[in-house]
Amino acid sequence: MPNFCAAPNCTRKSTQSDLAFFRFPRDPERCRLWVENCRRADLEAKTSDQLNKHYRLCAKHFDPAMVCKTSPYRTVLKDTAIPTIFDLTSHLKNPHSRHRKRIKELTEEDIRRIKERRLASSIEQLHSKKDIEATEGQDAAEEEIKLSPEEKEFRDYLRSLFEIVFMLGKQNIPLETNVPEGLERDPSNFQALLEYRINAGDEALRRRFEATAVNVEYLSTAQQSQLLEVCEGTVREEVLMEVRESRFFSLVTGDLVEFAGERHLPLFLRFVDQSNTLREEFLDFLPFEGDEASLVERLETQVTDGWGLRMEDCRGQAHVATGTFATKMKAVAVGLMGKYPMAMHTPCSTCALNIHLANSLPFPSVQVVMATLRKIGNFFKQSPSLQAELEKAISVYHQGNYEKATELKEACSSNWTVQHNVFELTVDLLESLLLCMDCIRDNENVKFPDAMTGDAYSIAETLADFEFIVTLVILKNALSFTRAFGKNLQGEALEVFFAANSLTAVLHSLNEVFDNIEVYHEFWFEEAVNLAGTMEIPVKVPRLFLRKHRSPDTGEIPPETYFKEYVTVPVIRGIIDEVDDIFSQSNLKALKCLSLVPAIMGQMKFNTSEENHADVYRKDLPNPDTLPAELHCWKIKWKHRSKEVRLPSTIHETLQLSDVKFFPNVNCFLKVLTTLPVLMLEDSGSSETSRKRLQTYLSDTPIKHRCKSLAVLHINSHVKHDLDVMVEKYCRLYPEDEPEPEPESEISTVVI
Repeated sequence: MPNFCAAPNCTRKSTQSDLAFFRFPRDPERCRLWVENCRRADLEAKTSDQLNKHYRLCAKHFDPAMVCKTSPYRTVLKDTAIPTIFDLTSHLKNPHSRHRKRIKELTEEDIRRIKERRLASSIEQLHSKKDIEATEGQDAAEEEIKLSPEEKEFRDYLRSLFEIVFMLGKQNIPLETNVPEGLERDPSNFQALLEYRINAGDEALRRRFEATAVNVEYLSTAQQSQLLEVCEGTVREEVLMEVRESRFFSLVTGDLVEFAGERHLPLFLRFVDQSNTLREEFLDFLPFEGDEASLVERLETQVTDGWGLRMEDCRGQAHVATGTFATKMKAVAVGLMGKYPMAMHTPCSTCALNIHLANSLPFPSVQVVMATLRKIGNFFKQSPSLQAELEKAISVYHQGNYEKATELKEACSSNWTVQHNVFELTVDLLESLLLCMDCIRDNENVKFPDAMTGDAYSIAETLADFEFIVTLVILKNALSFTRAFGKNLQGEALEVFFAANSLTAVLHSLNEVFDNIEVYHEFWFEEAVNLAGTMEIPVKVPRLFLRKHRSPDTGEIPPETYFKEYVTVPVIRGIIDEVDDIFSQSNLKALKCLSLVPAIMGQMKFNTSEENHADVYRKDLPNPDTLPAELHCWKIKWKHRSKEVRLPSTIHETLQLSDVKFFPNVNCFLKVLTTLPVLMLEDSGSSETSRKRLQTYLSDTPIKHRCKSLAVLHINSHVKHDLDVMVEKYCRLYPEDEPEPEPESEISTVVI
């Protein structure tokens, strides 16, 4: 949301320029002086805390000597700054205009008191200005004396190095070149760029390395690691500063990533920035080792000690996980909620609910299906010719049904293995998929490389197994009850609100299936048998089960009985338990508070009961005692709006309203609510998210070339960075690298 200047006759706002805006001070006495100078009568009754939260003055109302620019991206006021530059007369030229910021009429006593105070203040500021100028001049002189020519040259040299490091990270260029063993190695990418900068006229680098032998590396691996560490830490700190300003956040983890043979957990934070925009930023990779308890402790330590945040301010957590890793992350989520109950465990908006539910089921047959679907998705991304081969197989198999063939081709054109209806679509495509894989592995025209034919053979073997088919059919039917619910969760705020209110019906349907499992399993098993029959796949119990349970005392178990006991019943029970866990009563109460969004209020005919669900975040509100009255005023504001006013339909639109700051509890409530990972990033369709940048990095970078620090720089290349800050930080961390000027006596001794 843009900041508006509170000064009379000033219409400046933060979106129109790069002008700095400053909060009213918390100190009551200084704040009173600001209000007096503003001549805003309506501000006199407000407390300093209220003014600090909701009102700003732009830099145009301060003496330039009182404004300090500490960095290219940060402007602050001096501690004694008082606004003195105001326009108190221009509104008199148009007396009929509406003037929202009414100027207080001063009495003679007010004028006399203000004159006396301004005189004393001007004298004080004059002395302060002289003292500051003298101090600054002395500091500058000391700094000039303190920094020798060698030290200045060293800092210029460091600045050039950081420019190169940041460019390598931004462009995703590895430090080392890819040279097979046994061949003559070229200079590393880092060294090659150094040479290029030197040849291009970088004097700082040239002076540093002009005496270095050509075949010697300019920087050791340890020094390169130090540069990367400082660069990475500085960029991360820029993001963390914004998180600390917003206070509340949610923790999101991604699927495991491999670096140098070790597995790491990607960590993201969701928060609302100062422009009231929801963001999800990547922070770091956490080593994934040890049991659940140690992982919880390490994650907590990273957030608190490593990032300087409070886990008490964490309002949500979501973990995108697959396979056995999903079971471990579920235990981690439970452990975090045990310590911090407000860190609600929810599904992640970037993952379809049905896929999340299937990934959470720790059954081998289910995990084989999910791993195969991921493998199929990655397989068809390798080449457009593979997708063309699949469409050809669809045309062959459905040659008598053109509409069905066209529908399937459109459905599988992009990312169909991560959609809500993936199981229904896979069942419809199964025959075509098997035909496609068989054609690719036959490779009659020799147009596919051996790696592709090998992958096709592996996928075809899995698709032709009856256990895969029956598990796929059971997942399709069992998760059909949650498909619409999950799709709504990834929709607009209104759809999420209705989804939260429909969960009871979803659970009722799932429990009804469980109570009548015999009937449902009979129909599902028959569907699987018919599908296998069309593909000429025999119906049988898995070989592994027969080998483990072979005994002369036990008879042969029928396939229908086996799959009911070992697949259908555990799957239904697991889905019910997972839905209960990730949609607890606290989660539902929070989602039902989406009725604070005006469009949802209007859809419900303004007959909503937010106060009944608001207890979940009551402790986070600035004025919880006034919440009932504020909610009533909020509802009345939108109920009796003029006809031409459109109701905001999302949390983002609501937070951008200029007058939402007059409803501090509603404002705070919406900011906390929107950080929940279950809610979609509203601009994710139009901008590249950090999660997409991570996936791009992983797909474009071979495992042996991956570097954690360069990955952080690449994913956060959009974050502003200050090279001077990096240089100063490096000099503080590694003072032993700075050159020490030699005393004159020593130099003369050497000459003699």
